[in-house]
Amino acid sequence: MFFSRTLLKRHSVLPGFDIALGFTLLYLAFIVLIPLSAAFLKTFTMTWPAFWSAVTSPRVLASYRLTFGASLAAALLNGLFGLIVAWVLVRYEFPFKRIVDALVDLPFALPTAVAGIALTALYAANGWIGKYLALIGIKVSYTPLGVFVALTFIGLPFVVRTVQPVLEDLQKELEEAAATLGATRAQTFTRVILRC
Repeated sequence: MFFSRTLLKRHSVLPGFDIALGFTLLYLAFIVLIPLSAAFLKTFTMTWPAFWSAVTSPRVLASYRLTFGASLAAALLNGLFGLIVAWVLVRYEFPFKRIVDALVDLPFALPTAVAGIALTALYAANGWIGKYLALIGIKVSYTPLGVFVALTFIGLPFVVRTVQPVLEDLQKELEEAAATLGATRAQTFTRVILRC
């Protein structure tokens, strides 16, 4: 009896936490867990040959190639340019630095659908950028190149915001010591910065 009264009188630090948690779990169940479990349940009703046929069909293999190929290429490009952008934001002062810093976060602020529509409008054959690319025969919208552009746009802020605090904590004295010992900028970058 005492135990149940103690539980009922329990106060949460966050008012309404129990209701919010319940709503969150319900939302998660309807949006993620039920569709995901339906996909798994449908898969378990298939025979092994039917499953193998489904996952190795030409369309599915093409989607694997597009997804993994574009993701790998975008990750490599974002790794390189994200490091450069983070380096410039940390080490240099220049006009409109705060605007550039805010623009890095633009993909975080845009809903995915809005980003897709904006990129499609920009890179369409009659878009601001696409009309110039169309003159030299490059089509971006609705192509694997467009998927690569979208993945690069969405992924760059993750790299910059991950690398930026590390570069801020890196002591400038290490770079200066490497320079005084005769290291070139490339040697300083590869042997000092990348190893820290």
